[in-house]
Amino acid sequence: MHEVNAQKMERQIEAIKIDDSSASAFQMERKVHMKINRKEIIQAKLRKSCSCTTQRLKNTVLDFFPVLRWLPKYSYKEYIWGDIMSGLVIGIILVPQAIAYSLLAGLKPIYSLYTSFFANIIYFLMGTSRHVSVGIFSLISLMVGQVVDRELLLAGFDLNDDAPPAFSDSSPWKRNDSNITAFNLTFAGLNAECEKECYAIGIATALTFLAGVYQILMGIFRLGFVSVYLSESMLDGFATGASLTILTAQVKYLIGIKIPRSQGLGMLVMTWFNIFQNIAQANLCDVITSTICIVVLVAAKEVGDRYKHKLKFPLPTELVIIVVATLVSHYGKLNEVYGSSVSGAIPTGFIPPQVPSFNLMFRVAVDAVPLAIVSFAFTVSLSEMFAKKYAYTIRANQEMFAIAFCNIIPSFFHSFATSAALAKTLVKTSTGCETQVSSVVSAMVVLLVLLFLAPLFYSLQKCVLACIIIVSLRGALRKFKDVPQRYYLNKVDTVVWCVTMLSSALISTEVGLLVGVAFSMLSIIGRTQRPPTALLSQIPSTVFYENDQEYENLSPVPKVKIFRFEAPLYYANKDFFVKSLYRMTGLDPTLEVARRKKQDKREKEHLKKENQATNVNGFSQADTTLHLVPKQLDFQTIIIDCSSFSFLDIPGVNTLKEILKDYGALNIAILLACCTPSVIDSLKRGGYFEKDDRNMHEMLFYSVHSAVQFARDRKPLADNSTV
Repeated sequence: MHEVNAQKMERQIEAIKIDDSSASAFQMERKVHMKINRKEIIQAKLRKSCSCTTQRLKNTVLDFFPVLRWLPKYSYKEYIWGDIMSGLVIGIILVPQAIAYSLLAGLKPIYSLYTSFFANIIYFLMGTSRHVSVGIFSLISLMVGQVVDRELLLAGFDLNDDAPPAFSDSSPWKRNDSNITAFNLTFAGLNAECEKECYAIGIATALTFLAGVYQILMGIFRLGFVSVYLSESMLDGFATGASLTILTAQVKYLIGIKIPRSQGLGMLVMTWFNIFQNIAQANLCDVITSTICIVVLVAAKEVGDRYKHKLKFPLPTELVIIVVATLVSHYGKLNEVYGSSVSGAIPTGFIPPQVPSFNLMFRVAVDAVPLAIVSFAFTVSLSEMFAKKYAYTIRANQEMFAIAFCNIIPSFFHSFATSAALAKTLVKTSTGCETQVSSVVSAMVVLLVLLFLAPLFYSLQKCVLACIIIVSLRGALRKFKDVPQRYYLNKVDTVVWCVTMLSSALISTEVGLLVGVAFSMLSIIGRTQRPPTALLSQIPSTVFYENDQEYENLSPVPKVKIFRFEAPLYYANKDFFVKSLYRMTGLDPTLEVARRKKQDKREKEHLKKENQATNVNGFSQADTTLHLVPKQLDFQTIIIDCSSFSFLDIPGVNTLKEILKDYGALNIAILLACCTPSVIDSLKRGGYFEKDDRNMHEMLFYSVHSAVQFARDRKPLADNSTV
């Protein structure tokens, strides 16, 4: 019985007054919520998750392999031709891109082909997006390549050694080159003699395996929210900065010079310095070939963009360029006659699977973290974008697992990290893709090259591959043109883009990612630390109030100041809140109290002197007293619009309590309007109201207008000059 009465009293205490006029009032009452027993909820979830039934096992398998849900319902008549067409087009694009991106990863082209094949098959089985194309991606290849180059240098290899690899007697790709020196790398984690290529792919697979493990852990612990902190501006800046690094790394292939590979801080600047220093050694054959290829590729891209609505599928320009360039290089003997650098032998078939070196993982454990985050972030963001466009849903956590296994499983088959790629995904959707069956078709095209056609690319010049990479960066580099428009839309986002882009390009991609995330979060803090503030006036003949600095013809409320603070009130901005309130109301209560005390002291001293003069001269006090009239204030009430207060912390509540006390000393009432339930709870717990919250209905209002009505009906309090 006592509990029921207590609950009724609590409901009455928490009532919030809504006034349209002083004559009519309505009480908003808070519901009484039962306390949640979190221990019981956790126990129930554990029992449910640990229970093993046939149906639960079936659902788990179906959730882990979404293909088992949609493939039996596949409509062949409706989907098959679109999937086959898009799969063939993507497969044709994948082959030259895979060979080209091997330059970025610092690996042989065969490993890029492996990566494209396995990633498409695994995502077909585990992915929830119908449209994204998962495979080799320039940015991920660059991040892998930077780690591979660093570790090769630390192991004592020459990064500019273009000699072909040596293979053991048991290798299916046995060669008889005698100029290859085996390097004993037992100290680095390999217990057998290993060459440069062997060590490079060992680093790449260890890095890829670890990135996949991190992604699985993120999925298990539901850490997909990490991608929330990768804002669109930050990702765009990161991609643009990395594109500048990619472009810089390919220039030496464009003009056919050999320069030392720069590593670490300032790589971009040092690379360009070395390029200009060795420009006189440029290979004329490579320069001419690069010029022709770039002109043809750019022209074809422009034509494709202009007539993309009329073309049923994009022009396979990259494949045509590679075929023609390979034939010209082979029959023109450009490598032998002009010294043009070529791709070299690309073997056919598959290498036996091998477990990634666990000892090497210790060397790249930190490098795998940004790789895992970027790979997941791009995949999920693209999946969500196309799911929204085509009206279906994806499961972000399953996407995490899908991209994780696209890294873990291929790492056993000499592949490196993968991600979804926007350009290829756009091509898939434009060529009629309906489901991930198209990924299987693309994988079959890559498999055909792996088994039969790979050796045909022996004479392909590296400058042609560099041209393909550079032209593929057009989309990212075009972001520079959007800077003025971006600045017009949001200045802070533009600064985030610029900072991330510059740090990614001038320092390193990993540092650029870290700087971008940190700066994005600091920009959010900065926005809430010094948010917009305003004094509100009434829109005539309405119950609404707006900023009188932004709108014309508003009516100020007599004797009332309405203050709006457009951010949550917490420890970082509480001082700015107080200063803004003092500045906009034109009254600092602390200074006013001190002034009144000083004035009162002066008046007392003046009266004392007058009394002494009266005793001496015999005049009455009434004849000569000078009355010091205190300064009259033009308002008696301050209404704080709390509609933007998403939360209050303890310093925020204490700040409101101090304001209430300081202004109360001047007989100025403080009224709060538009508080959310969570803010009200914070105020109650912080002791903002009197004991038992009895005067809560006189301090808290549902709307600004109801607070104004209360202030108008409130009797003016005597303003004593003595404090």
